[in-house]
Amino acid sequence: MSVSAVYASPLERARETASAISLSVGKPVVIERGLIECDFGTWTGESLSQLRKLPEWQAVRHTPSSFRFPEGESFPELQARVADTVARLRRAHPGEVVVAVSHADCIKVALASALGVPLDLFQRIVVAPCSISTVVYGSDGPTVLAMGALGAPAPHQASTRKRSR
Repeated sequence: MSVSAVYASPLERARETASAISLSVGKPVVIERGLIECDFGTWTGESLSQLRKLPEWQAVRHTPSSFRFPEGESFPELQARVADTVARLRRAHPGEVVVAVSHADCIKVALASALGVPLDLFQRIVVAPCSISTVVYGSDGPTVLAMGALGAPAPHQASTRKRSR
């Protein structure tokens, strides 16, 4: 099946990734605001090493359903926004393959929703930068085919990787 559309968060890093995909599949990138990163409010731009020292970090990790970033978005709001965006894209492209380039927390809440995982457990899902997650939405509901999949290592990396026997 060929790709019908390529959507991307308006943030530059997502647009750059989507542009590479766009060239490969021959479809233009459509900017979709619903795919934008979580609004971290006053935490935006702060280092994770500093944020991890805050007492609030425990809520981010263990009870995100009760957390709102100072002057920013709550995780339930993020989850609702991403769910609305996925539903809208599904309605616009029934039965088609769509690429949506977004950010880790957005992808993780979408995967959690597809898996039926409560929001307070979504932090257990890991998606690396430029990884691929695949969800098929069928008449029986969503099926997660891949989460955070990475491509094969480059030839020079494969030759230096230790193998276990």
